[in-house]
Amino acid sequence: MKTFVDNAGRTWTVAINVDAIKRVRDLAQVNLLEVIEGKLLERLIGDPVLLCDVIYSVCKPEADAKNITDVDFGRAMAGDAIDGATTALLEDLVDFFPQGRRRVLSKALAKLKQFETAALNAVEIRLESPELERQMAAQLADLAASPPGNLSGSAPESSASTLDPGASAN
Repeated sequence: MKTFVDNAGRTWTVAINVDAIKRVRDLAQVNLLEVIEGKLLERLIGDPVLLCDVIYSVCKPEADAKNITDVDFGRAMAGDAIDGATTALLEDLVDFFPQGRRRVLSKALAKLKQFETAALNAVEIRLESPELERQMAAQLADLAASPPGNLSGSAPESSASTLDPGASAN
């Protein structure tokens, strides 16, 4: 079992077992067993709303005991809370499987984290690049130098905006 803290300061326990997998399948229409195929991880990481629905479904017995609705739960999920919940969910999901699959999923999760860190570092380096600032300044200078009313630079005028005097206006 893993835990995370939401933005309201509540601690939640993530316990992946057969009951939780069935509950997620029923409530969120997500089959957590598809994590083996790999696409489920992409879906969950790419869709924070779906991810929170899944996590709420896992935590539903605890939420019911605390009288926390899915709306209240969702309101307390943003930023670092989502990150902590994601880690708790994925790590406990890996622990659910027998040793052979667990080893493979653990490696896949480690690679995913490694890739995410590398991608964030690459974006950060790009944002700090003087070349990016130079390109942005050049684009602003081009925009400032274009004639008034021409915000699109050298884009041609739309043919839809030119009326044919002989055409009827039906």
